[in-house]
Amino acid sequence: MRRRDFIKLIAGSIAAWPLAARAQQPAMPLVGLVNGRSAQDAARNTAAFRKGLNETGYVEGQNVTVEYQWLEGQYDRLPSLIAQLSRRVAVIATPGLTAGAQAAKAATTTIPIVFGVAEDPVKLGLVASLARPGGNATGINVFTSEVTAKRLGLLHDLVPKAVRVAVLVNPANAPIAETMLREVPQAARAIGLQIQVLNASTSREIEAAFATLVRDRADALFVAPDAFFVSRRVQFSTLAARHGIPAAYTTREDVEAGGLMSYGTDILDMWRQVGVYTGQILKGAKPAELPVLQSTKFEFVINTQTARALGLEVPNSLQLLADEVI
Repeated sequence: MRRRDFIKLIAGSIAAWPLAARAQQPAMPLVGLVNGRSAQDAARNTAAFRKGLNETGYVEGQNVTVEYQWLEGQYDRLPSLIAQLSRRVAVIATPGLTAGAQAAKAATTTIPIVFGVAEDPVKLGLVASLARPGGNATGINVFTSEVTAKRLGLLHDLVPKAVRVAVLVNPANAPIAETMLREVPQAARAIGLQIQVLNASTSREIEAAFATLVRDRADALFVAPDAFFVSRRVQFSTLAARHGIPAAYTTREDVEAGGLMSYGTDILDMWRQVGVYTGQILKGAKPAELPVLQSTKFEFVINTQTARALGLEVPNSLQLLADEVI
């Protein structure tokens, strides 16, 4: 072989090495994340999920791909969306979406599911037990339902003269709506409150609900936990201020947007924990052997500026109890 031909052969082989190496690299695992909010609205949530992935050694775009599916309150899309994801993803993550976890569980018995749900996952049929889930699903229980009575009580402490409280639920988010309709009346009776249930699944229906509670002279508003409602938090605070309605929410974001108060679990920490479990499963952990975590972080946030605008005096005892006073 001539020296010139030998050099060409070696050069060609060297040039081919990167291509061959790339061809041998396995494809990055694909995670499907489904939530009821919008991408822009949930930026902090997705950052928390990525932080959880990072804690297990996964970096989005480097060694894992995440396909985000944002329902924007259109819960009727869930069955078809989950069916599509179950044909191509390695893990399905449903932080803060009980209906999504149920849809995923109904769609597949093999693809791992990591949920963040407000209700008891055993009663929901997602797991056999909290300690040993036993199937293809595990995740975090955020206790949203269990703190309903506490949140209603705090609202009553802030508005002690309230007698009639409107309760707004999203019927499209059936699991949460059903839980609220079961638990709020019981909690209200215990502290002598009368309730009026209102429904809303769109921004226009939210406006109609406010018109109804103003017409019926409700003293306060209790907003059910719902991803779509959180995405409409500016609309809620605007309408509540316009009509002088004290309102209680579940997330800090609602209060930052001008809501009176919130009490609930630390939602960002739940998203982080979902990310951690997702990463652990990608590394080989089995959902059946990962115990369901129970949230231990709760937040009580008060907006004193909103309270003053409503003519409410926040007792020092409540300010001391609050995790944050805005």
